[in-house]
Amino acid sequence: MRRMYAVFAIVLLASISGSAIARAKRGEGDPAERVRGAGAPGLSKERGEGDPAERVRGAGAPGVDIDVTGKWAFNVQTDAGTGTPTVTLKQDGEKLTGHYSSQTLGEADLTGTVKGTDIKFSFSADLQGTSLVVTYTGTVESKDSLKGTVDLGGLAQGTFTAKRQ
Repeated sequence: MRRMYAVFAIVLLASISGSAIARAKRGEGDPAERVRGAGAPGLSKERGEGDPAERVRGAGAPGVDIDVTGKWAFNVQTDAGTGTPTVTLKQDGEKLTGHYSSQTLGEADLTGTVKGTDIKFSFSADLQGTSLVVTYTGTVESKDSLKGTVDLGGLAQGTFTAKRQ
């Protein structure tokens, strides 16, 4: 009799899990199930696993868009050294505008794009009398986090992380 109850419990759990996965794949049910990655057991939004689009404020969920508008504190590591610029971004659809400020490169207006979780922006800077185009290319990791690479006009390359302030 115990064995019969155990088998019944396993079958019941399997059917409930299967139903939840099917609902999540159709975009129904608990949004948290969809963000965790329906049909991908073990992926955790909290641990930052899975598709980045699933981690960004539910990006990929119907009706939810990424918006990077705001003030960001960057941490930049390059061949030439480190820096902590502040970047203010304004997003309008895929169009990105804003302002860059650092002790090394000074002040500059920037332009760029946000496409899905991909972000790219650039600006002109003067580095010790040399004019160069600085380009940041990265991904939106969460609603408050960016990461990627930076190219300083071909003179130096590096990586960056950024947190929304």
